[in-house]
Amino acid sequence: MKNKYLQLIPTLNFNMVNSETPLSWSQIYTISAQQNIATLVWDNIQQAMTDGKIPTEQQPTKAQKIQWAMAAERVEQKYARQRNVIEKLAKFFAEHNIKLMILKGYGLSLNYPVPNHRPCSDVDIWLFEERQMPDGTTKRYSVQQKADKLLLEQLNISIDEDKHHHTVFYIDGVMVENHYDFLNIHAHLSNRIIEQRLQQLTQQPMTQIAVGETTVFIPSPDFHALFLLRHSASHFAAERITLRHLLDWRYFIEKEGLKIDWRALSDIAHQTNMHRFLDCLNAICIDKLGLPQQCVPEFKRNPQLEERVWNEILQPEFSEPQPKNAGYIKSWHYMFRRWWANRWKHRIVYNEGLAKTFFVQVWSHLLKPKSLKL
Repeated sequence: MKNKYLQLIPTLNFNMVNSETPLSWSQIYTISAQQNIATLVWDNIQQAMTDGKIPTEQQPTKAQKIQWAMAAERVEQKYARQRNVIEKLAKFFAEHNIKLMILKGYGLSLNYPVPNHRPCSDVDIWLFEERQMPDGTTKRYSVQQKADKLLLEQLNISIDEDKHHHTVFYIDGVMVENHYDFLNIHAHLSNRIIEQRLQQLTQQPMTQIAVGETTVFIPSPDFHALFLLRHSASHFAAERITLRHLLDWRYFIEKEGLKIDWRALSDIAHQTNMHRFLDCLNAICIDKLGLPQQCVPEFKRNPQLEERVWNEILQPEFSEPQPKNAGYIKSWHYMFRRWWANRWKHRIVYNEGLAKTFFVQVWSHLLKPKSLKL
């Protein structure tokens, strides 16, 4: 197969592979699965075959097509289960005058060409009540503890409280994170600045959408932009992000970019030292993933950093897998080596010094020991 067919896959540009080295369909499947976008790539391959852009003799084999189709079906089935759980939870909480806001996941999927082909790992929610203030305005207040108590008492659902900024429970086999904070303020001190801003942004008008026979809320564009930026940046610095994270940003910005207060986003990005990472996100989405340039305001380009960030997403410089069942000593040793290797990423994501961040994170894990994956 000639590499020219890779260009028929706009959501996946395999520039990390030497242009002289042809890739097989099996390699494309493996890499797209690692990047968590196998179903999205399959959509584009099918369209290319339908349009006659890939000759029959150069198409994936029947077995490969079945493999891809089955992977897509699994994503669709999981998406449907999560959607059903969102509907069930929204109905349950509505009976108690509690409203449900969806973070990431399902809400972001609605920006995609085929929403149920965006893989979702879990369901993130923020629950709130609205109260009338003396001046006639309405304020939203988190009611996470009240909601957890209702789930336990009325539905007999066990609540895991061993995480810093959310509790965890399972319903119909789907993991749900019930947020009281949007960020882990114990892991990075700068998270407190962003958390305060996110809490303020929950007071902005939200988008109300139908899910089955009920309704849920999606955050304002300003909230989602800051939350997505920090979420992607923190995962990038700590471990890695995939092309799925980039596509979340790309499709979100294409749909909501003109509604975002970019000056305010830039200000807090500079304040917390995320501005270079933000610029790289926008540059990569424009250059590699087809984001229309008019969706974002002018920003400073840094081709060398952009290329390093892009290569890091495709092929992480530190790619050693985390040992399982290794105990505390080996796990801490692994985390330290990964943290040290990723220090260049820390410098474009956080405004805290490396040494201070290390001890803050150690303390964070000591506060919640089960948050350390052994």
